Amino acid sequence: MANGADPWMYRHTDGFYYFMVTCGDRLDLYRSPSMSGVANAPKTTIWLPPDEGPGSRELWAPEIHYIQGKWYVYFTASAGGGDATRKIYVLENENDDPTTGIWTEKGPVNTALPGLDGTILEHGGKMYFMYAGYGHFPEYGSAIYACLMENPWTLTGSESLLTKPEYDWEMQGGMAINEGPCFLIRYGKVFMIYSASTTWSDDYGLGMLTAAEGSDLLNPDSWTKSDRPVFVKCVENGVFAPGHNSFTQSPDGSEDWIVYHAIPESDGGADKRQPRMQKFGWTADGRPEFGRPVAAAIEYPVPSGEC
Repeated sequence: MANGADPWMYRHTDGFYYFMVTCGDRLDLYRSPSMSGVANAPKTTIWLPPDEGPGSRELWAPEIHYIQGKWYVYFTASAGGGDATRKIYVLENENDDPTTGIWTEKGPVNTALPGLDGTILEHGGKMYFMYAGYGHFPEYGSAIYACLMENPWTLTGSESLLTKPEYDWEMQGGMAINEGPCFLIRYGKVFMIYSASTTWSDDYGLGMLTAAEGSDLLNPDSWTKSDRPVFVKCVENGVFAPGHNSFTQSPDGSEDWIVYHAIPESDGGADKRQPRMQKFGWTADGRPEFGRPVAAAIEYPVPSGEC
């Protein structure tokens, strides 16, 4: 794709990959039988915002999930005028094919703070909501909070602060940012991968928190934060500001892939963000190893199991 930020790719049991990127003024959903064919797959505009008021502006970071037999899309939107009106909204669709049927707005998630980049984690019989919240601390832009959910659009109980900007690599581009949480669960561990620094900075990159699979994921003490980023720019390959990712697997389930956006030139700015994907592996002690962002102008093997 020539451009597109905040890419979310979801592999469903129907054999299709569902893909979304930030469009700003609408929500588009791609449906593809292959990962490598997503860019040319049919797309359906599943949601248009109201002309004005809450949820009418800056539709960002859409994610599609399949929860309890229904489809849900989480996306950030505002009423315009800055971060104070920014919330995460939820859509629901009961149809088997989410490119058809009726999408019903369930309203904004009842987060304690204005925020963005909401996501869901179902684990251990519980449903968690994680998002990047604004305004609690004046010294930085956003931090990542977690809360239990009583249903896919309603939080219950108090929110926990899981990570805030602490290191220089989380404070590049003029703001201190932790945002875009998503998850891997493997080898008895839960990994939260998040994005740090400003998305327009060359040094936007990915950080990581790790918790034991059976631990209390709302307890900040359950998590260990890496003191260095786990995925960063690669000047030699012409890849800058890699971040705001999702994870999926190859069609045969044998490979893990990271889907992320990056900027193809230094100081290129947020408008030049492009969705990309590459395979990743695991270390001997069971941690994800993302390697370096791959250059765009090289041949790369398609995911295993693609026709």
